[in-house]
Amino acid sequence: MPSVGDPPEPLKPLPFAEQEAIAIASILKTTPILGKQATEEAITRQMSNARLIHFATHGLLDDLGGVGVPGALALAPTQTSDGLLSTNEILNLSLQAAELVVLSACDTGRGQITGDGVIGLSRSFISAGAPSVVVSLWSVPDDATAVLMTEFYQNLQQTNKAQALRQAMLTTMKQYPNSRDWAAFTLVGESE
Repeated sequence: MPSVGDPPEPLKPLPFAEQEAIAIASILKTTPILGKQATEEAITRQMSNARLIHFATHGLLDDLGGVGVPGALALAPTQTSDGLLSTNEILNLSLQAAELVVLSACDTGRGQITGDGVIGLSRSFISAGAPSVVVSLWSVPDDATAVLMTEFYQNLQQTNKAQALRQAMLTTMKQYPNSRDWAAFTLVGESE
């Protein structure tokens, strides 16, 4: 995990995020990019051709680029990268092949509120070409989120994005009855 803050400290590991990525990759019949291999370079290189893009990591609300657009996703740092994929960097991507981006992380639907709506990670991905983004509106628990996201992708095999998310919430609610554990996620953009 990258380091953030002043003084910089590494973000805490998310053990269920790796399990989530492995389970979803199995459903989608693909190979997940995990741990130290999940560098900004490796991820952004594959995103341009990906139909579904899923991040199971930490979401940050900071304006890291100092450009007035808050938000970043934690990836594996390298000697040439801080390990933070910022909204500004996302805006420079071309995601024309993407049908859906899922940000399975805390606070990914939040940002700066303007007259044009919320400016943050969701707007950056849509501006880069993704027609739909699943985001969270608050800090989400690692374990319940892994269950919800696995259910979402199982449901997505049979229905549209909005219905798949709704059904995943209803299923997760049975195991995690507190709404803070399952109700944070929302779909922004197209449901089909």
